[in-house]
Amino acid sequence: MSKPKLAIVLLSYNSLELVVKYLPLIKDSIPAEKDYQVIVVDNASTDAIGEYVKSEHSDVRLITLKENHGFTNGYVESLAQIDAKYYCLISSDIEVTAGFTEPAIDLLESDETIAACQPKIMSWDRRKEFEYAGAAGGYIDHLGYPFCRGRMVNVVEEDHGQYDTVQEIFWASGACLFIRADLYHEAGGLDNDFFAHMEEIDLCWRLKNMGYKIMFQPKSVVYHMGGFIIKYGSPMKVFRNHRNNLIMMLKNLPPYEGLWKIPLRFCMDLLTLLKMAADGNWNTVPAISKAHFQFVWYFPKWYSKRIEVNKLKNNPNLRGIFPKSMVWQFFAKKNKLFSQLNWKP
Repeated sequence: MSKPKLAIVLLSYNSLELVVKYLPLIKDSIPAEKDYQVIVVDNASTDAIGEYVKSEHSDVRLITLKENHGFTNGYVESLAQIDAKYYCLISSDIEVTAGFTEPAIDLLESDETIAACQPKIMSWDRRKEFEYAGAAGGYIDHLGYPFCRGRMVNVVEEDHGQYDTVQEIFWASGACLFIRADLYHEAGGLDNDFFAHMEEIDLCWRLKNMGYKIMFQPKSVVYHMGGFIIKYGSPMKVFRNHRNNLIMMLKNLPPYEGLWKIPLRFCMDLLTLLKMAADGNWNTVPAISKAHFQFVWYFPKWYSKRIEVNKLKNNPNLRGIFPKSMVWQFFAKKNKLFSQLNWKP
């Protein structure tokens, strides 16, 4: 089989209902003349998704994993078997729109220093709003807190075209991520210790440290059924977000910044814990403590990752890091919208 220009890799775990609904839309969105390949990765599902793909979509390549070792491993194992110029990593809870691939691929083709890009990610059930996981492109503040154009903390904006510009960002959402295959592998791919959550931010940060750009392409639009796979605010999500954020900072921060930023984040996490308790979210309180414990207990392992990441650094591109505290802006100054930051990334 010849090497396709784009491999659209749909990862699924027990989401047959969604694949039945959205796989045909992915296939229909591809221009007939394009050398693209659609691949479904069955991450050890128990819902007969493999049989469905074989019987109803014989033109779609199926990769079956014997054991489920998490979202990250689903891609780590499958992408090692896929040879293409570009990957489009897409979650099973994404509804694509017609022609969503072309603006993203055209953008990647226009500049070899662009490593990855994401489409505009809209809410599946609130069609006029951005979706939490990506919105109009991701950024972080100088303390490592992620946020998006169109989504600050838990406030999501309606889309009025206010972010309809091709824009350099800091991270692209893993819900629908277009990326150069060679750079994906050169950067080390998704970190399998993350299991799920913030793995795409970590990957994009490594690519930025290698000097590349991450971009937002508003002409490509998808709808995301957010929280379908792991509910927003669940204890497991809280645990992985807090632990993985600390690991990501340790791996990628410039020299010496982690010496004060990581201890400060511990203190800020404790404030988050107290707020959760005050709000009555007792089931999520232990998740933050567990995240801190695992970060400290396995610190030598996480630090060894920093050593490997440092070997990749080459004229780091720091554009997209908000130079102030987004958390302070949101909670203390009541700036709930991206535009209220008065910042031009």
